Amino acid sequence: MTAAATERRGPFAHFAQDFTASIVVFLVAMPLCMGIAIASGVPPEMGLVTGIVGGLVVGLLAGSPLQVSGPAAGLAVIVFEFVRDHGLSALGPVLVLVGVLQFVAGVLKLGGLFRSISPAVVHGMLAGIGALIVIGQFHTLFDASPLSSGLENLAAMPGRVLGLTPFDLRATEIALLLGMLTIGVMLGWEKVRPKSMTLVPGALLGVMAATIVAVVFGLEVARVTVPDSIAAAFTGPGEGFFGPLTQPAILVAAVAIAFIASAETLLSAAAVDKMHDGPRTDYNKELRAQGVGNLLCGGLGGLPMTGVIVRSSANVQAGAKTRLSTILHGVWILGFVALLPWLLREIPMAALGGVLVVTGWRLVSIAHVKHLLHTYGRLPVMIWLVTFVLVVATDLLTGVLVGLALSLIELLPYRRSLKLAVNEREEADVTHLQLEGTATFLSLTRLNAVLEGVPNDRRVKLDLAALKGMDHTTAQTLSDWLALRKRGGGSVEVSGGEQFGHVLAHA
Repeated sequence: MTAAATERRGPFAHFAQDFTASIVVFLVAMPLCMGIAIASGVPPEMGLVTGIVGGLVVGLLAGSPLQVSGPAAGLAVIVFEFVRDHGLSALGPVLVLVGVLQFVAGVLKLGGLFRSISPAVVHGMLAGIGALIVIGQFHTLFDASPLSSGLENLAAMPGRVLGLTPFDLRATEIALLLGMLTIGVMLGWEKVRPKSMTLVPGALLGVMAATIVAVVFGLEVARVTVPDSIAAAFTGPGEGFFGPLTQPAILVAAVAIAFIASAETLLSAAAVDKMHDGPRTDYNKELRAQGVGNLLCGGLGGLPMTGVIVRSSANVQAGAKTRLSTILHGVWILGFVALLPWLLREIPMAALGGVLVVTGWRLVSIAHVKHLLHTYGRLPVMIWLVTFVLVVATDLLTGVLVGLALSLIELLPYRRSLKLAVNEREEADVTHLQLEGTATFLSLTRLNAVLEGVPNDRRVKLDLAALKGMDHTTAQTLSDWLALRKRGGGSVEVSGGEQFGHVLAHA
């Protein structure tokens, strides 16, 4: 092996690309870390702590090298409700327990199970969370605090609008104008930005524009509050730290957060794998890394973390090649908080509210609902809709559990035979795969292991002739695998299974 080849495999083999990508991810992450903390009803520095841990620690240990971890909009609602019901002091010990649960799940190799969750449930959950963020952060645009539930926030929205006095601008009206300026710059930049500046994030420009206007004109609006020193942002465990864990309700919350955070992380990792041709995700290793990260966030005073698709996609699009970009983005957040806290304190709260309104709105993906309807029929759409409505009207855990229960309806037509045989045979440079029986989410973990175990340089012949049925979760997984193989230049020949043509057409 030559010295050049050895160098290419070292941690700094792609330093230039990773360095540039880390700057882009840092610029995307900063406003989101603070905004998600505010949406969670906690001080913004808690989001920054999680961003730092997600970069420096999880970035080093992750099973998905190009995935970026940090505070997630998908957990903002459940954290808000938890802090409201149990107090901020109970969040730390719960996150320590969440981290332990995730780490143990990774050690027990349970990562594949989370990928068996129905896409309709996951996207319905994210859509419900997005809607709650929008109607909650709507009030932040008015320099007001969100109310205690999604329905209360929704009911109070008309009053906020009717209370405006356009001919007598006060803090409320000024804050709304700054929030709308942030949203306008974010959306406008995406329409007009030149190709040479594709990687410049609209959220950063929106916050910058609102902050500059507020500073230049000396506007009296609520601003972000952060500690004077980085040491104050990290809070260690105090006396009686683990006391709250004796309460059954808090233990249930820990299991719920661990489940949702793990599902979102691993589904995000699967999405990141579709964006690049580098190393695939080791899901159990990723789960262990997330466990370590959440354990540290609990001990240091941060928010729960997950792998996050917005920052991860920015990382891939910016040309990152290794985990170094993720680690460096954590370094930049740490340096910014340590050296420039005064700059963060100039940011209007309404500007971060504007960022979260756009972020939340994008979680409500109507395009995904159309995809479910056109490809898989009405039942997955019903699962999505019920999950969405219950997340908004009741709470996150209820919506997810009911959605998972409804997923069982897809098993009814095949209730007499739910077994799937995956027959694998090697022949020269060809791998023959035959699926026999019924392919449902119950057998998806094993199917994934076989599919992803086929080397990329081998031809694959996939025989579906003996397959009696397939639920939409397995169909989506198979479609994604076929698309990934084809994009990577692999040869896949599918025979039989004409009844599944609508699935294969999307690969």
